[in-house]
Amino acid sequence: EIEYAEAHNIPLKINRETNYSKDKNVWHLSHEGLDLEDPANEPQYNKNGFLELGVSPENAPDKPTYVTIHFEKGVPTAIDGKKMKALEIVETLNKLGGENGIGLLDIVENRLVGMKSRGVYETPGGEILYKSHEMLETITLDKETQHYKKLIAQKYGELVYNGQWFTPLREALAAFVDETQKTVTGDVKVKLYKGNVINAGITSPYTLYDENVASFGDDGGAYNQKDAAGFINLFGLSTKVKALLDQKRDID
Repeated sequence: EIEYAEAHNIPLKINRETNYSKDKNVWHLSHEGLDLEDPANEPQYNKNGFLELGVSPENAPDKPTYVTIHFEKGVPTAIDGKKMKALEIVETLNKLGGENGIGLLDIVENRLVGMKSRGVYETPGGEILYKSHEMLETITLDKETQHYKKLIAQKYGELVYNGQWFTPLREALAAFVDETQKTVTGDVKVKLYKGNVINAGITSPYTLYDENVASFGDDGGAYNQKDAAGFINLFGLSTKVKALLDQKRDID
């Protein structure tokens, strides 16, 4: 990060007319203040000079852009088959995402000191990476791990937001995440179109998706549809018993 800051100038388009409070780095650009302080005001995405990393979805091309991202153990390592370092990947996706109106976020944050603060963010490359990574996890993580990872994501985000990176809890959660990423390897093809990151195909050598098991057809596959009847009876037994007892108490 230090080498990047020394080698690159990060200019901000600030003048008296659009003097928003801005915070810009290679990952994102934030806009706060002025008319944005009132949550009732729509951000001026189409106003000349407001957006810096891209365009609004309305001004994005009518033709979609396809891009394929390769992940190794959860880490993006290549775009469209070309190996790249992390910085180059973010810069490349920032350009592609920005051109297609990707990565705009309008949120009211809950700050550490207790106040609420409204901010508008531009994170084109980040949104592509996050959504692509999540798509890959849908076929490489088992249900329990995938669901539990989402539960701790909010706590992890709070720790980072509150400046508690160097804490035992953050380190413990990071160890959990590292463990979950051992099989998150593969390619994710996405379609970028007018602010949307659309799934266009996922492949992984560690996929847990089996078409034979997932098939809805009765073709003698691994899933015997007759097994569903017994499962439903057992799975719903507690609900059935409660309903019967409630009905009995109402009658008596």
